[in-house]
Amino acid sequence: MYHPPLNLACQPPMAAAASLTRAAARSQAPAGSTRPRRVPMPTRATEPRQRRATGARCGGGAGLFGGDGALGGGEAAEADEGGRFVGWFREAWPYIRGHRGSTFVVVISGEVVAGPHLDGILQDISLLHGLGIKFVLVPGTHVQIDKLLADRGKKANYGGRYRITDSDSLDAAMEAAGRIRLTIEAKLSPGPPMLDLRRHGVNGRWHEISDNVASGNFLGAKRRGVVGGIDYGFTGEVKKIDVSRIKERLDRDSIVVVSNMGYSSAGEVLNCNTYEVATACALAIEADKLICVVDGQIYDEHGRVNRFMSIEEADMLIRTRAKQSETAANYVKVVGEEDNSYAHNFPIKEEKEQVWVGRDFVSDYTASFRNGVGFNNGNGLSGEQGFAIGGAERLSRSNGYLSELAAAAYVCHGGVQRVHIIDGTVGGSLLLELFTRDGAGTLIARDMYEGTRTAREEDFSGIRKIIRPLEESGVLVQRTDKELLEALKSFIVVERDGSVIACAALFPFFEDKSGEVAAIAVSEECRGQGQGDKLLDYVEKKALSLGLEKIFLLTTRTADWFVRRGFKECSMESIPLKRRKRINLSRGSKYYIKRLQPAEIRHMSANNFALK
Repeated sequence: MYHPPLNLACQPPMAAAASLTRAAARSQAPAGSTRPRRVPMPTRATEPRQRRATGARCGGGAGLFGGDGALGGGEAAEADEGGRFVGWFREAWPYIRGHRGSTFVVVISGEVVAGPHLDGILQDISLLHGLGIKFVLVPGTHVQIDKLLADRGKKANYGGRYRITDSDSLDAAMEAAGRIRLTIEAKLSPGPPMLDLRRHGVNGRWHEISDNVASGNFLGAKRRGVVGGIDYGFTGEVKKIDVSRIKERLDRDSIVVVSNMGYSSAGEVLNCNTYEVATACALAIEADKLICVVDGQIYDEHGRVNRFMSIEEADMLIRTRAKQSETAANYVKVVGEEDNSYAHNFPIKEEKEQVWVGRDFVSDYTASFRNGVGFNNGNGLSGEQGFAIGGAERLSRSNGYLSELAAAAYVCHGGVQRVHIIDGTVGGSLLLELFTRDGAGTLIARDMYEGTRTAREEDFSGIRKIIRPLEESGVLVQRTDKELLEALKSFIVVERDGSVIACAALFPFFEDKSGEVAAIAVSEECRGQGQGDKLLDYVEKKALSLGLEKIFLLTTRTADWFVRRGFKECSMESIPLKRRKRINLSRGSKYYIKRLQPAEIRHMSANNFALK
C-alpha cells in the first residue's frame, strides 16, 4: 500500500508558500468569521472565510426578498452569504454533537504562546468550551524563559531534551509561568462580545457566560537529579497529576490550566518539561484527544499538508530517523524495537464483519501513567521519564516536527485515540480541524480514521453514486439495482464520516483458490489520495484470509493502474471456468491476474517515506 512521503520541515516548500501566505492573511479575520471553502489541496479541506460586513436592513414587509420575489444585487449577495453560513453550520452539526462532553488536552507550544496568534486560539477554545467541550490547557514556557534569561545576561543550558534549571533559570521559569497563566486567564475571562447578543434581547444570563478558568497545584514532581554526569538542578520529572481535582473543575464547567511548574514532596518548585506534563495529563485523565498547537505544518513531498497518519505510519516514520534524531532514538528505546510481523493474522471472516487496522507491526508497548509513581513502573522508561520534547534538536527544528509526531505516537500507545498537530499561526485552524471532515492539520490515530469494512444494505445508494459515472462511461460493467443488491455482501467500502468514499468487490471462487476483483471505484473528490491503493491492499489481505492464492480481474480501460500494482495480463483460460461462462465477450475486456504471496505483504517498507 502506498504511503505518501512526508516533509517534516518547519518552513513549507515553495509549492505551499502561496497558500500559507493567504492563510496568514485570513488569520486576521474577526471572531466568529470562519467559513469553509475549497482549498488548493487534493483533499476537500476547508479554510476560514471572512464574513463580509453588512449594513442594517430597513425595509417594508417584503423582507429579504423584494416585492416581486426578485433579489437585488446587495440582497442576493447577502442571501448567498447566509446560505453559506447555514451550509457550514449544518456540516459542522455532527461534529458539534460528537465532541460535546469530550475532554481535550491542548498543549500550546512556546513559540505560539509568545507569538501574536495566542488570542485567536484562546478565543476559539472559549467558543468550543461553550459548545460543551472540556479543556485542559498546558502552555509552553521555554521561549519566554530563554528571553528572560537573555535579558538578564544569562544563558539557557540544556542537557539533551531537558533544560538544566539553575537558580536563575528557576526564577525565570516561575516568572514566565506566572505571566502566561495570568494572560490566559485574562484572555478567557470576557466571554463572547455582548454586542452580538443584544438583538436577542436584554437578559441577565448573558452576563454570566464568561469562561471560568481554574489553575492550581495539579502537578506533583520529583527532581530529575544527576543523569549521565549532568546535574539538572531544579528540573523536575512528572510524578503525579491530581486527576480528581482536575475532573472536579472540568465538571464544574471550568477550563483547567496546568502549569509546567511542579511541586515536590519536599515543598520545592520544579521546572518540568511541557510535553511531558501534557502527555502525563492526557494519559492520567484518559483524554479523548491530545491537541498540539505548533507554529507550522507537516507536509508531504508535494507541499501538501498531510491530513492523516495511522499510528503504524507514524511509528514507522519515526523509526527511519532514529539514527539522526535523539527524539526518535528515545522513542524507539521507550516503545521497543520494531516488530515486523505485519498482518500475520488478518482478522477478516466471511461470515462476520470486521475492520482491520494493521496493528500487528507495531510493538505491544503500552504507555501508562500511575499517580504517585509516574510513567510506567516509576523507574523511568529505559532510563527516562515520560516523553519530553526540548533541547537543541527542537530549538533548531533540524528534524522539523518529528518531536511532536513522536509525542503523538507515544500517547496513542497509551490509549489516547486521536492526536492532532495543528498550525496555530493559521486563523481558525482549531475549528477547522475539529468541525470539517478532512481538518486543517495532521491527525494521528490509534484506530483508522477511514473505516474499511464489508458493505451493508444501507451502503447501496453510496456505492451506486460512486460507480454510476464509471458504468456510464464504460469503465465498469453496468449492473442493475437488483444485481448490485445481490452482490452487496461481496463489496467492501471505505467510509468517512458516514459517507461511502470508495468501494470494491471480491468474488471468491474457492474451487480454484482464486477471486475476482471488481468495481474498484473512488468518489471524485477523494481521488489522488491513495484510497484505491488502500482498498486493493485490503482486498488482497481479505483474499489471503479466505485461503485464496490469486486474484484476477477483467478491465477495458484501467489496465495500466493494475499492472503497476503487480497484475499481469493472462489468457481467458486462466479465469475459472464458472466465471468464463458469464463473460460478455462484446466488451472486449482484457484479463489480468496476480498471485498472492504472503511474504510480500507481511511488512510495510519505511523506504516509502522521503523526509526533508
